[in-house]
Amino acid sequence: MPKLRIESSLEKLKKDYEKLQKKYKLPSFQQLNEEFEIERIAEHETDILLREIRKAITEKAVAFLRFLELMINPTAAPFFLLSVIKHLGASDKKIVEEIYRKVCEFEIKAIALDMKYNEKAEAEFIRDSAKKWQAMHPDFQEMSRAIDRAWNASFEKKERSYFG
Repeated sequence: MPKLRIESSLEKLKKDYEKLQKKYKLPSFQQLNEEFEIERIAEHETDILLREIRKAITEKAVAFLRFLELMINPTAAPFFLLSVIKHLGASDKKIVEEIYRKVCEFEIKAIALDMKYNEKAEAEFIRDSAKKWQAMHPDFQEMSRAIDRAWNASFEKKERSYFG
């Protein structure tokens, strides 16, 4: 008796996505998964796959947004972040603010989509967001380097101050 192969939930997700990908000219599953970890959607069934993917994209954007908000308005920021902010240059702060503005657009557009499901609008959001996120990579990398420099500068100053 031949063994029946049972399709995994991730395989089913990829198949379902492939149909929508072709229909709406969406990015590859791999690209979205690498950027936004959409494979988590496989953990539960859904009839509105594109909305779930959009929510995964928005979730990552919101996580970035919260971090950026702490950098821009550090009233409740952890101590390490205050030290980093203190050592950021004006150009570094400008990059943070520019990324913040761009990431805010993700959340604003997502709010409108939560009102009423529209498959075409969800697909458009996914397609546009993937392109915009990809285009923001250089900004994210520059911000990461700036934070790293500021973090290291905060330690250099402390080390010097302890020894006179």
